[in-house]
Amino acid sequence: LPFTIVHPGGLVNEPGGKRELALGVDDKVEGTDNNVVPREDVAEVMVQALRNDSYRGRSFDLVSKNEGEGTITTDFAALLESLKVKNADYSLGEIA
Repeated sequence: LPFTIVHPGGLVNEPGGKRELALGVDDKVEGTDNNVVPREDVAEVMVQALRNDSYRGRSFDLVSKNEGEGTITTDFAALLESLKVKNADYSLGEIA
């Protein structure tokens, strides 16, 4: 079953498309200390995941930089490439 798991940071009710987005795994996102993301940006990443096959089978954390920091994200293939081959680990590990 094809899947994409997007684990957003804290959701904020601010306009999307105005910030640089950042991806990471296991609650570690390089390049920003910010841990929030506009709801509209989360929705846009989900739409791009449907359009771009490279998002299939991937799991990651999503946050945004503060407005005015960095370059506004428009290339969602390059955004995913920033993760290289890393995926978030949602396994529970060994359960006793």
